[in-house]
Amino acid sequence: MADRTNQGASTLSQAAAGERLPTLPVVLAYVQVCGGDPEEWEAWWHEAAAEAATEPRTEGEDAPPYRGLARFEPGDAGLFFGRDELTDRLLALTHSRRFSAVFGPSGSGKSSLLRAGLIPHLRNPDQATPQPAALRVLTPGEHPLRTHKQRLTPKDADGDTWLIVDQFEELYTLCHDPDERDQFIDRLLAATDPGSRLRVVIAVRADFLGRCAEHPRLTAALQDGTVLAGPMSRDEMRQAIVKPAQAAGLIVERTLTARILEEVEGEPGPLPLMSHALLETWHRRKGRALTEAAYEAAGGLHGSIARSAEDVHAGLTSAQAALVRPVLLRLITPGEGTHHTRRPAQRKEFDFGDPADTAIILERLARARLVTLDENAVEIAHEALIAAWPRLRHWINDARERLRIHRQLTEAAHAWNDLGRDPGALYRGTRLTAAEEAFPAPNVTDDLTALEQDFLTASLTARRREQQAAARATRRLRQFTVTLSVLLVLALVAGLTAWNQYRATEQQRRRAVTAQQIALSRQLAAQSTTFVNDSPELASLLAVYAYKIHRTAEATASLFTAAALTHQRRLSTHGSVASVVFSPDRRTVASGGADGVVRLWDAATGKETATLTDGRKTSVKAVAFGHDGRTVASGRADGTVQLWDAVTGKRTATLTGQTEIASVAFSPDGRTVASGGRDNSVWLWDAHTHKPRNRRASEGHGGVATMAFSPDGGMVASGSGHLVRLADPATGNLLATMNGQTVSGQTGTVESLAFSQDGRTLVIGSSDGAVWVCEVSRHSMGIRATLYGRTGIVWSVGVTSDGRTLASGSRDGTVRVWDVATHQTRATFTGQGGAVKAVAFSPDGHTLASGSSDGTVLLWTLPRSANAAIKQICGTIHRDLVQEELSEYLPGQSRHRVCGA
Repeated sequence: MADRTNQGASTLSQAAAGERLPTLPVVLAYVQVCGGDPEEWEAWWHEAAAEAATEPRTEGEDAPPYRGLARFEPGDAGLFFGRDELTDRLLALTHSRRFSAVFGPSGSGKSSLLRAGLIPHLRNPDQATPQPAALRVLTPGEHPLRTHKQRLTPKDADGDTWLIVDQFEELYTLCHDPDERDQFIDRLLAATDPGSRLRVVIAVRADFLGRCAEHPRLTAALQDGTVLAGPMSRDEMRQAIVKPAQAAGLIVERTLTARILEEVEGEPGPLPLMSHALLETWHRRKGRALTEAAYEAAGGLHGSIARSAEDVHAGLTSAQAALVRPVLLRLITPGEGTHHTRRPAQRKEFDFGDPADTAIILERLARARLVTLDENAVEIAHEALIAAWPRLRHWINDARERLRIHRQLTEAAHAWNDLGRDPGALYRGTRLTAAEEAFPAPNVTDDLTALEQDFLTASLTARRREQQAAARATRRLRQFTVTLSVLLVLALVAGLTAWNQYRATEQQRRRAVTAQQIALSRQLAAQSTTFVNDSPELASLLAVYAYKIHRTAEATASLFTAAALTHQRRLSTHGSVASVVFSPDRRTVASGGADGVVRLWDAATGKETATLTDGRKTSVKAVAFGHDGRTVASGRADGTVQLWDAVTGKRTATLTGQTEIASVAFSPDGRTVASGGRDNSVWLWDAHTHKPRNRRASEGHGGVATMAFSPDGGMVASGSGHLVRLADPATGNLLATMNGQTVSGQTGTVESLAFSQDGRTLVIGSSDGAVWVCEVSRHSMGIRATLYGRTGIVWSVGVTSDGRTLASGSRDGTVRVWDVATHQTRATFTGQGGAVKAVAFSPDGHTLASGSSDGTVLLWTLPRSANAAIKQICGTIHRDLVQEELSEYLPGQSRHRVCGA
């Protein structure tokens, strides 16, 4: 073949071996000998050459000879070139001094010098150098002393313990406790003691030299113990380019070496840029050669990092692309007078957004060597990424102040959690205001972790309570100021008649007495609330006395709460309760929950009368009674709706076709059963034929969480994500839609619905703890009021038949009863030990049932008036309280006088 084509035999042999793309003449030589079409093969060669120059190669068995943005590790010593002289100086210094430091700008290779230069020599010393007793490498992190306390103690053995502290600047960028920082430095400086068995080597970014000088003893130790990692000479840079390739059996084109040397000349911190560009060039190599064409295809010195990052970004879905921004910003600490620095973050800090998307983002960034991952932590591979990727710089510049606030919020949230969520550690004042402005919707933002959301929500809740208390204090101060004004007026009009003086004095006395009564009433109401669980009888008597002193809103609420406590009945089930409902004749209560059983209870006696079960333990998510009080529907987690005869206890039908039923409801005439599933579907079934009448998909996200028929049966409401939809049950046509986030600015998702008896009011429970009271017509919805006061998801809501009272059950374990007209809390019940998943009023509105995740159903009897509440309390206290216990709060009073008996 060589004779026929005028090509060398070795050239043809190398082309056949497939080690690199052959030249066009060689390809055409093969085509000539084998009888191919030269034009066709020439076109194919140009396509292959273009692809080889632009596409990265898939890594096979060979490991890359360049580390990219990642630092060199001790195992990479065979690829670490160009720093021999600096390594020798550092070795000499560290053996002559017990405390030494390496200073250098970002990108000068400090970490690699310690790990791939110093450590291998310490592990394999010459005969004149003693073997270290132990060799420890660490980075300070947020809590250097707490995290590394044990590692600062020398090993009890012959020889010195060497402690290498990389990225020493983290003491100033991540650790915000000056005392812990100083104690950590003092422990390191203990190595300067001649009798110490500890040797310390630190690596510090040059722009933090001034911060190091703030510590006098550290300044003294650094005077003669510092090595400066400056820029490489041209010859050293050539070694760093060529010798790693030679060690891997590769060659670097001379033109490529010359071009890189020219481009890095005068470039600040060029080593990570150069290493990454060479790594990407290696991915695009042709056979065993690293070419200038492949270097250009990788983006060159300044473009390779940005191209790698943009390639990762372009390969993400739209949801992942939106999530990558908060992921990367969490790995950065914005500089204050210095360059931005990387921030190692624990994996638990990435629990925002979709976990699957977050995992994909981190894996792809790590595969591109832009971040490093270990079992517990995530870190940007090098700070060069911050400067070299324009998109990331833009994100940081746009959110610089917000990012600074976020870093402080993260630290404060962890401190709060470490202190057992002590209220004293919550944000207040300007810090809370700044955090609230930066993160106006903490319950749903993709930027905050669950812990940060809880911390910010708790801080906002505490501020709201403090503001309410301050407002009450302001009102009292205003009353006091008025009183002083009256006194001044009385002094100025001393010449008035004695009758006028007496009348003014009497008016003043009455106001003072009223103020005292209001204060005492509120005080006793608050004390009543504290005794609700531990001493209900004492709580009841205190609530009565508070109301009799003065009818404040607080006293009224505590009175109704205490009255319901005295008429509480506890029903025990065998699993978390997800749904409770009264029969139309109010005689029966049905409950369903995690044990897969629907239980029927006598509402008067609290005795269990029947269990409806098919023997499976599939969780019951929803229960509903038909209008005849005999038919019961249960929605299950397996996507089925089961119909039961409550009298015989037998199952009459099973309706299938959906995924995880979250809600079921009967139309008022009992002819239609509605079911909502987690697959975002709403199905309407014929209750007699058991056939689906119509079905539709919801526009929301997260599945249909709740449904309810209007009392006249003309509308069916469903909640999914932020959306509430009204549909015609006869046709399935959409009548109206409301986006709670758009209309009210609230960020919570819809979790529960309930109509008033007149059908004009729809009450909605939200995941952000708010309850929306909405005006509803056949073709429109609008929020009339938003009720606050919950600290968890409002799983369930209910409205009395007269529409005057509503109840809500929340993840915080309480049931709150509200007056719809005044939007004031009427009572708060705290008797359950878990999240309240379900509430339901009896048809007459006199009894409230609540179901909890602790497996209990409670029945509360609600008095209709304050006098009825007092009568209810006094009628149930059959034994005397200890006189000393009551007299602490009501000196000289007995239970008979309190109750008015």
